[in-house]
Amino acid sequence: MSFCCGASMIGAKGTLRHIGTYIHNVPLLFCPVCHRVEVHYRVESEYEILAEYAHGDGAAEVDFHDYVDHKDDAVLYDNCVNLESEDPADVVHDQIDMALDLLAVAKQLKDDEWELQLKKRLTALNERRNKLHKKAFSSGNRKG
Repeated sequence: MSFCCGASMIGAKGTLRHIGTYIHNVPLLFCPVCHRVEVHYRVESEYEILAEYAHGDGAAEVDFHDYVDHKDDAVLYDNCVNLESEDPADVVHDQIDMALDLLAVAKQLKDDEWELQLKKRLTALNERRNKLHKKAFSSGNRKG
């Protein structure tokens, strides 16, 4: 699994800007806690080459899939616990479950620093969960 600040990264595809060029459909890893985004490590070198060539050619936009051999998404994101296409509430729920499991391990190991990091992560995930619940509740009221 890919991790950032201890949370498991979410597999996604998105647009990145390299100097003046926008590159669409780049396989990414996204941290649900600190919101860090990075190019998926399995396509990082292809991304860097494409970005340099596209910028050198003065292209304003390119599509990653037009220039790079497709890697099967199932294989590409096989180490991700969640994908961007999943329900955000389910993603946050899975992340909270994992953090709670890790917190139990940190307590058993008496690793105070890790415990503190996990509690910060749980606080951030709980805030995200509350925002999703509030959004779902307000959307539900508009429909009814």
